[in-house]
Amino acid sequence: MCWGPIPTPPLGWTWDNLMDEALIEANQCTKKNEVPVGAIIVHKNGKIIGKGHNAPITTSDPTAHAEILALRTAGAVQQNYRLQDCFLIVTLEPCLMCVGAIIQARIDGIVYGAAELNTGSITSCIAGFDLPFNNYKPWHMGGIKATQCSQLLHNFFYKLRK
Repeated sequence: MCWGPIPTPPLGWTWDNLMDEALIEANQCTKKNEVPVGAIIVHKNGKIIGKGHNAPITTSDPTAHAEILALRTAGAVQQNYRLQDCFLIVTLEPCLMCVGAIIQARIDGIVYGAAELNTGSITSCIAGFDLPFNNYKPWHMGGIKATQCSQLLHNFFYKLRK
């Protein structure tokens, strides 16, 4: 599923390879008993400038979603909160809070793995970029390595409920 023309991946990458990097971040969560979601920010020149994985439990911070942490890191690297010429790759469809941060950062595009049927705010529950007061709409595409991303979440919640 894609909104807008599919852009060329950043230099030296494929969308699948970038999702592999986000999955590496997501796997960091399993050691910390956090919901396994990982995100990276990559500049169009191919350099990964931000990484993050879910950490609201370990940090006691409800905003410590993978996307937010990756945006914070990338902003520090760029010394700017505006992240034009960058893409966000994340293993799970972002929530509304993260969509708001993406809008503020002016990320050029978002690639996500699994759809989030409970809180997904790109296409699943609400089209967050289509809200009438929104003044910025980045390109987005879902379903990249969706099976692997979903399986990681399934395995986590299966073990949690055992």
